[in-house]
Amino acid sequence: MKQISFAQAEHQNKKKVTRRERFLAQMDALVPWQRLIEALSPSYFPNSAGKRGRPPIGLERMLRIYFLQQWYALADEALEDAIYDSQAMRDFIGIDLAVESVPDATTLLRFRHLLEQHALTQRIFEEINASLAEQGLFMREGTIVDATIVAAAPSTKNKAKQRDPEMKQTKKGNQWFFGMKAHIGVDAVTGLTHSVAATSANVADVTMAGTLVRDDDKRVYGDAGYLGMWKYLDEEKDAPDSRCCVAAKRGTIKKMEDSPMKTLLLEFEKAKASIRAKVEHPFHVIKNLFGYRKVRYKGLAKNQAQLFTLFALGNLVLTGRCQGHAGGASAP
Repeated sequence: MKQISFAQAEHQNKKKVTRRERFLAQMDALVPWQRLIEALSPSYFPNSAGKRGRPPIGLERMLRIYFLQQWYALADEALEDAIYDSQAMRDFIGIDLAVESVPDATTLLRFRHLLEQHALTQRIFEEINASLAEQGLFMREGTIVDATIVAAAPSTKNKAKQRDPEMKQTKKGNQWFFGMKAHIGVDAVTGLTHSVAATSANVADVTMAGTLVRDDDKRVYGDAGYLGMWKYLDEEKDAPDSRCCVAAKRGTIKKMEDSPMKTLLLEFEKAKASIRAKVEHPFHVIKNLFGYRKVRYKGLAKNQAQLFTLFALGNLVLTGRCQGHAGGASAP
């Protein structure tokens, strides 16, 4: 019989840490829990003390459950089942099935409605960003603006026999899309999202530039869809392009004859594109890592409320990468 050393035996007995456990442990360390609790507590059943009936579940526990829903793109009922099935999720929430049960789907639904009613998801976004700003992660050197289309269900097989009236269709390239647009403003240095807005899909990207840019931004970067952006930024008429750095249209450069000027312009466009690339990182996180590819609710208000939470949590994932935690933070 093969003999093994004590060290080898100890190594074999060590529990393997799963990707989910590693991710949740890192998020637990990055989320400013106390800050969020202090900010949201005044709106979380403030008049329930002393009343009859079951007391509300603790705010931190409900936030943890709500964040799990965003990270894993789960419906209310599916999340309840997932928590029962996953020890890692139960550890993250702090639930021991031997002494208590998992909050049901209706409880989560009511909590989400409470967040929407009091605009608390925007407060979550603001508080997380304020915490990151205190760590020096918002440089205020410039902003990159961009938008992405989020599809909505085009089906009319429902009681109203119609599609969501607040969602519209738009054409991108040769393909039509039905849904909404998520517009964001991203810090040009760190790539963290500082502004979020939701519109129907047919709203032109450039018209939202003014709501996404900070007043003290020295530069504003955008793709060719933001040509003429200065009109929406209250720029001085005599210097409309003083801080706008927008990509040139491909067709314009393609029509130019080969020359040193064209070569220089191509290099300049390449440099601008390398800066704008940072704006794709938040979209990658919420779409590919969090699985947010379709709107979950009807109406722009509810979906915008979810966007605030998604991009706030996305900022934490990107922060984890910057701080050297890419191993688990990048893959829920």
